[in-house]
Amino acid sequence: MTAQAKIERLHELRKEAQLGGGQDRIEAQHAKGKLTARERVEKLLDKGSFLEMDMFVTHRTTDFNMDEKKFLSDSVVTGSGTIEGRPVYVFSQDFTVIGGTLGEVHAAKVCKIMELAMKNGVPVIGLNDSGGARIQEGVASLGGYADIFLQNTLASGVVPQISAILGPCAGGAVYSPALTDFIFMVKNTSYMFITGPDVVKAVTREEVSSEDLGGAKVHSSKSGVCHVVAQDEDDMFESIRLLMSYLPSNNMEDPPRLDTGDAPDRMDQKLNEIVPDEPNKPYDIKEVIQLVVDNGEFYEIQESYAQNIVVGFARLDGHAIGIVANQPMVLAGVLDIKASVKGARFVRFCDCFNIPIVVFEDVPGFLPGVDQEHGGIITHGAKLLYAFCEATVPKMTVITRKSYGGAYCVMNSKHIRGDYVVAWPGAEIAVMGSEGAVNIICREEIKKAGDPQAKRAELIKDYTHKFSNPYVAASRGYVDDVIEPLETRPRLARALSMLQNKRDANPPKKHGNIPL
Repeated sequence: MTAQAKIERLHELRKEAQLGGGQDRIEAQHAKGKLTARERVEKLLDKGSFLEMDMFVTHRTTDFNMDEKKFLSDSVVTGSGTIEGRPVYVFSQDFTVIGGTLGEVHAAKVCKIMELAMKNGVPVIGLNDSGGARIQEGVASLGGYADIFLQNTLASGVVPQISAILGPCAGGAVYSPALTDFIFMVKNTSYMFITGPDVVKAVTREEVSSEDLGGAKVHSSKSGVCHVVAQDEDDMFESIRLLMSYLPSNNMEDPPRLDTGDAPDRMDQKLNEIVPDEPNKPYDIKEVIQLVVDNGEFYEIQESYAQNIVVGFARLDGHAIGIVANQPMVLAGVLDIKASVKGARFVRFCDCFNIPIVVFEDVPGFLPGVDQEHGGIITHGAKLLYAFCEATVPKMTVITRKSYGGAYCVMNSKHIRGDYVVAWPGAEIAVMGSEGAVNIICREEIKKAGDPQAKRAELIKDYTHKFSNPYVAASRGYVDDVIEPLETRPRLARALSMLQNKRDANPPKKHGNIPL
């Protein structure tokens, strides 16, 4: 064979690999409104940056006539590329090849790029679209899943891991995304569940559709499994690219700083008027966030889940920051089980990857009730406390209104290594609200009064004057300063600048035992 013939043979094989499971299956994929594995990679990465690996890999199975069903690249496309010029590793499961099922070589390809990602300090993005374990390969496919799970766990906290669910993801396949940092799903085409509708019906006699069992809406609002929901695949890839702009490539780097063109000393009069005079009247904490951060741009995570707490990314003077905020519009911003877990996971992610944390606090406490107590609010609430205590990144808190009880301690107080804590003039920092405190402390005094109602009102007013303000806490140094609300942005920007070289550490240990 001549040199030219060998080159032509190479081109033929590459063309064959590009077709995946064949033109018919590609058309079937498109008919479902879904892109192919390689099309997805090209959409996600910078144009022309994809460097494919293991294109000529094929499976080794001969049972069940599998030797007659071999496809170049097998059922996953792997390689590297760039997003906004920054390197990433990516794998994209190919549903056109044996339903994207995972076998021995599929798993080996994924593990190879994950190992390379850790060695090179580069994020990993997985595009999942698979029918699950390849049954024809038996235990080898299960072993492949376990190999990937181990790599996910070892990579956790070393490089960012992003999972995009672009089709079915069932059985053991769901645990790899669950071990990653963020899960993206597409409306009406993404599904995640341990057991599908047919098995559920057979075991429990419950009838449920794939969408209602494990669709994007369910996992973004009820289970909290999904972090970001996209309208379609193009929207998902844009969302992933935007998320990556806030993240460092690995745990040894700082997040990229960008020139946003928004002056760090900008002040907005609207902040002085945003909190209502009535202590029980709600307001939208997202408006506060948008008025403070660069250009009002806020990338929210888990927007539809546990909405009484708001988490996400933004920039302050060009620096990427993570934001945790109580939302008075939902359950008065109270902390419950779901909010505690949501906040704890986000705080720990930020701490893993050197992203400073800004807290906007307006919290009346933890949610009381039998369901919460029986559901383990003590343990789950402790997760958020543990996360803030453990975090060594720069941590700043702005108390906008209420800061009551144990929630005062939990929401990045000075006592748990909050670096810069300020309060607005209307802040109420106390064990509980004035009314509840007076009912307990002054119960006998109110009973003995000639006019109990008038006496009660007088005592509430007195308690409010003495304790429901930020100045008692400020007098003890628990609050670094009381500031005018419109000063919030420049104050935080200057504090963040001072904290850029912060050094803090936890005692030497293998790892802590977070209350899971």
